[in-house]
Amino acid sequence: MVQTNLSDRCGLIKPSPTLAMTAKAREMKVAGLDVISFAAGEPDFNTPEPIIAAAKQALDDGFTKYAPSKGHPTLVEAIQRKVKRENKFSAEANQIVVSCGAKHSVYNALQVLLNPGDEVILFAPFWMTYADQVALAGGQIVVIPTDVENNFCPHPDQIKAAITPRTKAIICNTPSNPTGGAWDRNLIKEVAAIALRHNLTIISDEIYERITYDHNHTSFASLSKDVAEQTITILGVSKTYAMTGWRVGFTVSSPHIAAAMANLQDQVTSNATTFAQIGAAAALDSDPSLVQGMIDSFTNRRSLGLDLIRQIPGCSVNDPKGAFYFFINVEPHLKGSISNDITLANHLLETAHIATVPGSVFYAPGHLRLSYATSPDQITEGITRLKNTLADLS
Repeated sequence: MVQTNLSDRCGLIKPSPTLAMTAKAREMKVAGLDVISFAAGEPDFNTPEPIIAAAKQALDDGFTKYAPSKGHPTLVEAIQRKVKRENKFSAEANQIVVSCGAKHSVYNALQVLLNPGDEVILFAPFWMTYADQVALAGGQIVVIPTDVENNFCPHPDQIKAAITPRTKAIICNTPSNPTGGAWDRNLIKEVAAIALRHNLTIISDEIYERITYDHNHTSFASLSKDVAEQTITILGVSKTYAMTGWRVGFTVSSPHIAAAMANLQDQVTSNATTFAQIGAAAALDSDPSLVQGMIDSFTNRRSLGLDLIRQIPGCSVNDPKGAFYFFINVEPHLKGSISNDITLANHLLETAHIATVPGSVFYAPGHLRLSYATSPDQITEGITRLKNTLADLS
């Protein structure tokens, strides 16, 4: 059969290894194998019932038609209240664009910002989607490495040294996927000052903002009006409210950037699902206690997992300040036939039946990412299997 020639653009993107590992683990479970998956990047809790009820009511009330591409007014108003109350900055309606998830929001931002050859600074380890989306927009990534000694936070001098005449934007993800590292207010102020000095746009991905441990989250846009005007804040409901499948995210930016993103979205997806937006509005207006139990569970799982991982000879791990991931250095175990983290991740799935994500996916070879969005029993059993398998390889 003759195959249709695909565009060069298709060669710029790669399948998501996280989704691929999750899918493979699911297939093994269906086949009857006792697989423990640490691969998924989503809470294992159900969406809280009041949010589901609000979406059901929206269906009954006829919220099944098109909405404005940039967002239904009910959700836009809830976003305005949310960012003022929680993120400590104000937003007008013309600064907000609701999209089909935070991933879509990042895509919109890069598409309206970048011209061919423009550079975007990223801090490794980072979520691989950033790199592919920069490439799709015609840009080039400039990678700044970070290390566990600084809890995977960059040093301002690294940023200054990486800036060139082609630098257009900096993507900041705090709390971070995959490391759980979180930037303190002083670092955010220093990075913001550099961005202002060099007229760089800050793309601030704050999707894990509410899932933190002994850390007070600071939004770039809360620092000053000048910083807010040069920041595209990426937010959403997926992680905080266990709503990953609802596909609702949003941006807050300057009016001219927001207008460009809304125009782009007009020709791509139009509006995010209307009744899902009503559910998202209910989430944003809900009392914080609605999800505190979930966050408390993550806190306990984090403590459990850290204790277990630190009992594995040859492995080290940082203290995640947010999100729900362990980012484990397994470098001492990579030798012989298991010479890299990708081979190790595959070996763990095939022999120990635990699904992890190799650090190379995040531009950090020699590591494994484990999500602790699973039960304490699964965490205990899974990390025990990891320990035993690594011991067998020694």
